[in-house]
Amino acid sequence: MHHFFVESEQIGEREIRITGSDVNHIRNVLRLRPGEQISVSDKDAVTYRCEVIQVDKDAVTAKILWSQEADTELPSKIVLFQGLPKADKMDLIIQKAVELGVSEIVPMATKRTVVKLDAKKAQARLGRWSTIAESAAKQAKRAVIPQVKPVVSFEEAVNYAKTFDRKFIPYELARGMDATRQAFGAICPGESIAILIGPEGGFDEREAALAQAAGVLPITLGRRILRTETAGMAVLSVLMYLLEENKSK
Repeated sequence: MHHFFVESEQIGEREIRITGSDVNHIRNVLRLRPGEQISVSDKDAVTYRCEVIQVDKDAVTAKILWSQEADTELPSKIVLFQGLPKADKMDLIIQKAVELGVSEIVPMATKRTVVKLDAKKAQARLGRWSTIAESAAKQAKRAVIPQVKPVVSFEEAVNYAKTFDRKFIPYELARGMDATRQAFGAICPGESIAILIGPEGGFDEREAALAQAAGVLPITLGRRILRTETAGMAVLSVLMYLLEENKSK
């Protein structure tokens, strides 16, 4: 079933009015017709099952069949701080992170970041990344669209990460899977979690030291060196499993 997001003011007592770019997608790509069902979410994480009743050029009207609080979100806020990778790897990272339940994505410029974005390019990338996040959220039937923040420096990222209950930095010089297991096992549902992932080449020693001084815990993901587009997904996959398991108890 196709899933869409709307603002609260688009939701009436009995109907929902979908506007914007989704109208063209519904009319000309999906070719939905009156009588077909869709699901819709708003910013309050409420999901509505609806039946399309009218498809116009500038709006789609759907009748509300029933609604419920969405149960697709993890019980903890997880923010992925991602060192800017080369080429279009960030597109894949955002897509998969959203599918795995991340709440927010913060691109970071670090010492070993190869990609250099001026203000114009950064704004264009941000627009593209936000579109990818929305598309992934629709596909995964998320109740919310995770926000992709503007690019920040590593120092700014660390200062933001300080405010989280749990913060981790996978680092190749960290040792001991037992320590990683214990750190993840100690997370309680509802605690906020920050994950800092370096770009190709990882973090340099000064950055790792700065993060640790701010209370960010270095962890190991095993004996193999993971690519930047793999490391974050590995951490998110484990956290998703642990949080979903606790949620079902």
